[in-house]
Amino acid sequence: MPLRQLRAACWLAALLLLAGCASTLPQRHMVAAAHPLATDAGMQMLRAGGSAVDAGIAVQLVLTLVEPQSSGIGGGVFIVHHDGKQVQTIDGRETAPAAATSDLFMRDGRPMGFMEGVVGGRSVGVPGTLRALELAHRQHGKLPWKALFQPAIRLAEEGFAISLRLANFLRDPAIADSLKQDAQARAYFYEADGSPRAAGSTLRNPALATLLRDVAERGPVALHEDAVARDLVAKVRGHASNPGAITEADVAGYRAKARDPLCFDHRIWRVCGMAPPSSGTLALAQVLGMLAKHDLAALPPVGQSLDPRAVHWLTEAYRLAYADRDRYVADPDFVPLPGGSPDALLGPVYLAQRGALIGERSMGKAAPGQPLPGSVVLADDRSPELASTSHVSVVDGHGNALSMTMTIEHLFGSRLMVHGFMLNNELTDFSFVPAVDGMPVANRVEGGKRPRSSMTPLLVFDRASGELLMSVGSPGGSFIITFVGKVLVGVLDWKLPVQQAMALPNFGSRNGPTELESTPDTAALAEALRALGHEVRLMRLSSGLNGVQRTPNGWVGGTDPRGEGSVRGD
Repeated sequence: MPLRQLRAACWLAALLLLAGCASTLPQRHMVAAAHPLATDAGMQMLRAGGSAVDAGIAVQLVLTLVEPQSSGIGGGVFIVHHDGKQVQTIDGRETAPAAATSDLFMRDGRPMGFMEGVVGGRSVGVPGTLRALELAHRQHGKLPWKALFQPAIRLAEEGFAISLRLANFLRDPAIADSLKQDAQARAYFYEADGSPRAAGSTLRNPALATLLRDVAERGPVALHEDAVARDLVAKVRGHASNPGAITEADVAGYRAKARDPLCFDHRIWRVCGMAPPSSGTLALAQVLGMLAKHDLAALPPVGQSLDPRAVHWLTEAYRLAYADRDRYVADPDFVPLPGGSPDALLGPVYLAQRGALIGERSMGKAAPGQPLPGSVVLADDRSPELASTSHVSVVDGHGNALSMTMTIEHLFGSRLMVHGFMLNNELTDFSFVPAVDGMPVANRVEGGKRPRSSMTPLLVFDRASGELLMSVGSPGGSFIITFVGKVLVGVLDWKLPVQQAMALPNFGSRNGPTELESTPDTAALAEALRALGHEVRLMRLSSGLNGVQRTPNGWVGGTDPRGEGSVRGD
């Protein structure tokens, strides 16, 4: 079946038993990832007796090759892992160069245009993915490190078929114009006459194969030191119009961090994910906490039709959470949260006060709260996060589970290629403006700092038994929080299978208009929301959700029918 028809089939029947859509047959181990070839690589590791981490690493390495627009070894990652007893999180977020200053994206006293900042070396943060994967494997891997690289090396050498999705991106003039400015990217993605390589044609990446062989033998030092690091730094610093400040010392000195997970309770479940610099888990904890007195469970969707009252409650809560996010959340090693932990922003009295602001009509735009008297005065951040990134969820037969979200930020990152992989543009996740009216922005650029992220990899547990219920996450930039929130409510409150929850229309608010996915099922919903005072923006909202869910008989999985992801299990 052609990919276009397959996507349509997934959208119309969310529970099809197709490898490209979802698995509804119970399984003992399972992988849900953004591309079938990556899913296959993860399954090879599980069938060889590997762990969830082993499978996740193999998935990311293949995605570096087959989904270069979204994630890869030139970017960063958040890892949430459960070993059957405890949850651990690893922060592999990119860092700003030591020499970076708060005016990195200022020019003549004014902020640069967003894409002006993206393309070139200025936006490139120090990559963290391989260091984070190495740390996770050291603690939870079962197979040899070298074995995890073999599927990606084979595909890089023998070639893979360009997907329709990748081909469509390469045809986009805005993307093509900037990719072609980089000689390596132009030669790789485009024909000699400048036309994009076609969907279905074979693409080989010998440069990446060579690098992956070296990393398989020597570990991340093969990227973070020696020739690759020198070439990375030269590419970034030598960009003709938009050079960056990364040094070889920055690249060699990067370290992934084990951080305490952020967990919160929602009814009979416990939800665990990344703490800041991720803003996702914190925002969803606030949203569901603010709505504790609203009976979302009584308002399930009918087919693909969402109840306007449920959407109203959720979008109002999102407004309030995004307002706090933009005021307070940044890298906690540089700008601590109020009170030094998430507790103040998640206190029951504070959330009740914030939830009381949700009325019968939309508030339009929310102001940030003040969780503690005398909180540090900060200005709001309005830095955008564009929709790229990738997610993988894995459960293995050893009792381990993984939820891992990976990114290079915008499509094809900074549009710079080195040794067969794309370099991130993660520094544009910082605020371009360091201060407003003399008040500092928490998420301003600082040397060595990690930019705030919306990536929201989650694990969900039964509070009474401690049993894992679900692993889930999504790409989507600052939309990620609302995408993942939809699935949490869909599965936990509306009792939907994970695949059906993913297929529901996307909706939310990032403290602006109410953003609603334009589908045949949302026209009436839009009118109902307008009657409640919402400014509704109908738009294309393509998430990339992937997840697995426990059933009484085993694991089932789901993947967003809007994309090319797949779920497989045995």
